[in-house]
Amino acid sequence: MTDMDAPLSTPHNIQICEVTCDSFRIVWDMPPEDTARATHFFIDLSRKESSDSNRFKHRDVPTKLVAKAVPLPMAVRGHWFLSPRTEYCVAVQTAVRQPDGDYLVSEWSQVVEFCTGDYAMEHLQQLLDKAKGSAGRLLKFSVFYRNQHSDYFHHVRSVLRTSVYCFLSCFVKKKKAQATTTCNNALFLLVSLIRTECGGVMRPSLKDNSGSHGSPINGKLHGVFLSCNTEFDTGLPPKDSPYGPLRFQIPAGHLLNPDTCLYFADFYCMYTAYHYVVLVLAPVGSEGDSFCRSRLPMLELSSNPFLTYTAPQRPGEEPLFCHASDVILEVLFTEPLHLEQGAVEQISGHHQLMSLTTANAKKDPSCKVCNISVGR
Repeated sequence: MTDMDAPLSTPHNIQICEVTCDSFRIVWDMPPEDTARATHFFIDLSRKESSDSNRFKHRDVPTKLVAKAVPLPMAVRGHWFLSPRTEYCVAVQTAVRQPDGDYLVSEWSQVVEFCTGDYAMEHLQQLLDKAKGSAGRLLKFSVFYRNQHSDYFHHVRSVLRTSVYCFLSCFVKKKKAQATTTCNNALFLLVSLIRTECGGVMRPSLKDNSGSHGSPINGKLHGVFLSCNTEFDTGLPPKDSPYGPLRFQIPAGHLLNPDTCLYFADFYCMYTAYHYVVLVLAPVGSEGDSFCRSRLPMLELSSNPFLTYTAPQRPGEEPLFCHASDVILEVLFTEPLHLEQGAVEQISGHHQLMSLTTANAKKDPSCKVCNISVGR
């Protein structure tokens, strides 16, 4: 048996490093003699099976990569088969190309798993540049608003009533030890509600996975989603909503002012002609501000194509607030909101347009307007 015919050892100690949203580096151990002989590397890459798969992913098949042997670690790049925030399985094989064109190959290595990352700042900047081209002209607005069903706004109130009733009932009955225990439990719940949930506070919730799969805020940043788009003919919020018949409105200046930072987070569509832009409003120095500062492009409050604040020019004037006309803005405010800062009213629309909700909606990977050349 010649050296060319000697079997290759199985690659071992596979390591993945420098993982991004659409690339990674891979390195493994093999004997020096195999390193000198190997002419090619085979990479078997496949998506890890998951019950929560992205059914909108444009390609979801195992991928065999053939590369000429290079010094390790070897870079693997390709937005056509790698998606952000996705778990993958990978195995490697070394090979020697024979004079007749066939390959002498090693056994496949053990399978290792890794997860790709979020969009980096450079990818979000590309997405931002695309979004700027779709924003349209700026229109004046005066309020942020949030639509929900009645149980959303009345949940705390109803829980509080239940606790008060339980507390008073057991106090009146005075069933000694049992009453004391029940009373203490009810009182503890009552005090906890007063401290944490009462007072009509809309508390931040975790951002879902709607929009671009690689957006850094998905599943990581807490906030209260608000809208600000207005109707062309009235300059007021639309009469209909896919989210519920009750609308909370808060003056724009309460949230959009020099004490808040504005960040761009996403640009996407859902197989429709219109597009969504996701923005984050975070008070300066807040936890939300700290999260966004290193992950999202910051926008100048007075000069951006999506959402602007213009300070009063003369004494007695009011600030001017404007929103983009040709995209639907989804504004995530990272702090709790008190209902007393605004008002809750019934909207006048006759239907709720439930088909337009964006909850956990996936981005159209084939749209040329809102996709960039990295994993979707």
